[in-house]
Amino acid sequence: MDHQPGSSLCAKKSDRDRLIALAERHPEYALGFQDEVWWSRVTQPTMHAWADADCELRLVEQTAPKDDPDRKALACYGLLVSCPAAPETLPEQVWLRFVEDRPISAVTTQFLAWCCDKLAQVGKKALLMPWDNASWHISKEVRTWIREHNRTVRQQGQGVRIVPCYLPSKSPWLNRIEPHWMHGKRKIVEPARLLTAQELADRVCAHFGCVHESHLAVTEKAT
Repeated sequence: MDHQPGSSLCAKKSDRDRLIALAERHPEYALGFQDEVWWSRVTQPTMHAWADADCELRLVEQTAPKDDPDRKALACYGLLVSCPAAPETLPEQVWLRFVEDRPISAVTTQFLAWCCDKLAQVGKKALLMPWDNASWHISKEVRTWIREHNRTVRQQGQGVRIVPCYLPSKSPWLNRIEPHWMHGKRKIVEPARLLTAQELADRVCAHFGCVHESHLAVTEKAT
C-alpha cells in the first residue's frame, strides 16, 4: 500500500465522519458511498473452503475464445445508499449501473443524475456522497456539472443536491461499499464455464437485488 501522510488521511476521515453524522440527523438527506468496480469474466476471486488434505480445491481462470464478442471484464458504477435518520424511507441498498466502455467523466455525470432522480422519487433533498479522488471524479467536467446541478436545484427549489467528500484513492477502508464488491465477486463465481457478459451482469444485479438497467454510454468520444 502506498504511504499516505497521517495528517491528510485523518483530515479526510474527519470530513467523511462529519458527513455521516450530518446524514444521521436529517431524514431528508441520503448517505451514499460511491465507487466503480470491474467484474471479470475470466479472473476468479480468491476464496477459501474446507477440503481434504489430498484433494485441494482450485478455481481455474477461464479462457475467452478469440472470436468471443464480449469484453473480458465489465465496469460498473455503484452507490451504497441509505437514509440513517429515517431508514424506513430508504433502507441500505446498492444501486448499480454497468458501463459500455469504462468510467469517464461524461458517464459519471450520467450516473449521478440517475441517482439524484431516484432519490427525488423517495423525497430526499441531498446526497451526501463520500467517493475517492479518481480522475473522472475530480475532473473539471464533473466538478462543473455538480456545481451547476446544485445551482439549478437551489434556484428551482426542487431536486437533490450533491455534497461530495473526496477520499484518498488508496484508502478503501474509508469507503463502505468496498467490502460489498469483494463479497459480490465471491457470490457470483462460476467454476464450471465462462459466463457471457449478459450472464455476468445479471448475476451481479441478482446478488445485489437490483434491476439490470441499461448500460451507461456516451455517443461521442469523451475524456
